[in-house]
Amino acid sequence: MNEARIDKWLWSARIFKTRSIAADAIKNGRVTIQGVSVKPSRMVKVGEVVSVRKPPVTYSFKILKTIEQRVGAKLLPEIYENVTAPDQYELLEMNRISGFVNRQRGTGRPTKKDRRALDDFVGPALEGYGDFDFDFDSDDDDI
Repeated sequence: MNEARIDKWLWSARIFKTRSIAADAIKNGRVTIQGVSVKPSRMVKVGEVVSVRKPPVTYSFKILKTIEQRVGAKLLPEIYENVTAPDQYELLEMNRISGFVNRQRGTGRPTKKDRRALDDFVGPALEGYGDFDFDFDSDDDDI
């Protein structure tokens, strides 16, 4: 076997968790072979370089063996060689340090830190708001 479908190869090489996720990534243009976007049915050969974009990093893998059945993690060095550029890993590390990998500031659900900052901002304005003591037993019926 010297050829395999790209979606099956990405799944069997454990680059994607499921074959359908691999096919979706290919259809969305996140997978290229030597700079060219491909279809899920594209056959890959030994020696080709597959680039997979998983934001914010683009991983590159050189195919050493074409397989279509999933293998154990210990056998992966026989399947592909990771040829990702070191600057991609630096970019990944910088995003991890910043803390905002996939979330733009101000979008989505607030973090605990954001909620506490909001409570500190709004808290003093509402201080004492519910502290009124109403006297319902007064004999004063001026109404």
